Amino acid sequence: MSGMMRITGIALSCAFAMQANAQMNLSAETANAGGVPGNTVLALGEVASAAGIADIQVATGQTLTNSLQNTAEGKTDITAAPFLLPFLMSKGLGPYAKLGEETGKEYADRLAVLYTYRLGVFGLYAYDSKNFGGYGDIAGKTIYNGPPRGAALTNARGVVKIATGLDDGDGYTGLQVNWDQAVKTITDGSADAMVLPVSFPDGRITQSVASGNMTLWSYPKEIYESEAAAKYMKAPGSGTFDVPVSDAVMPEGVTIISEDGRFRGIATVGGEIVRKEMDGELAYSLTKAFLDNLELYRSKTPFMRTVGLGEIADLGTTGMCGAMPLKYHPGAVRAWEEAGYSVPDCAKP
Repeated sequence: MSGMMRITGIALSCAFAMQANAQMNLSAETANAGGVPGNTVLALGEVASAAGIADIQVATGQTLTNSLQNTAEGKTDITAAPFLLPFLMSKGLGPYAKLGEETGKEYADRLAVLYTYRLGVFGLYAYDSKNFGGYGDIAGKTIYNGPPRGAALTNARGVVKIATGLDDGDGYTGLQVNWDQAVKTITDGSADAMVLPVSFPDGRITQSVASGNMTLWSYPKEIYESEAAAKYMKAPGSGTFDVPVSDAVMPEGVTIISEDGRFRGIATVGGEIVRKEMDGELAYSLTKAFLDNLELYRSKTPFMRTVGLGEIADLGTTGMCGAMPLKYHPGAVRAWEEAGYSVPDCAKP
């Protein structure tokens, strides 16, 4: 009898533990719902709920610069972020200048990564009606290069600088408009061309091409393979992208220009970020739910199959290590390794 009571007690304890776990509430922040980080965080909420791990309340349309700071301060549990942001935070630079280097480093030291992905690949594109000639035609033109602040604008300017030697405001005119007005800005003709992160296929381009045929230029091979580009692609938040043009799927009406049949570009990489103090079992369960449901993530939109989900070995794809200060959460490492992946030593805590 006592043995039966003991088994029952264990079963009840497990049941109560599962019930408590299922009732856990977490908060998360991400960018617009239609982009890569929006899709990944929303998918995490879906799989976490289905697995009985937690109910995640997701706030979309957020400025990820602020979201990362909110996570460091414990105001939210999970955020998507390009990896340029924790680097800038750790140095007290850019949008984190008010924090200062000491506080910024302390904040960055509080954070860890669950999994990574490619937010986009910077591409230059324009309506054919603009008679735009590619990277060699940027000088003197108006280029829509992202929102007024943040990683996308910084990277877009860097991509143009490497390719042309030109600076925004000194050589060409940069046009900055928030993401929620992106399609309107593209279609109203206020810019001669766009240098923005793109996916394959790309949501903004898919909507915009209805207003006229477009051309998308691959980063010139010589520039992509230059020392300056190689150095930039190893910088925090940047990565490599080099695929056959046939894999760079775009909607009808978009022509891709490449000198050798490959599409190259400097990528923006990032991932789902939590605090180091997150319970190890919870971080493990969230990461395991991601790995167990990769096909669900990839099925959310066509471009989600091309963003590097489930890849961990290639540091050029993930953006981990180097000057990027964050490591994987110990619970995440456990989930990756149990699933048969090899986690690079430099990315382990």
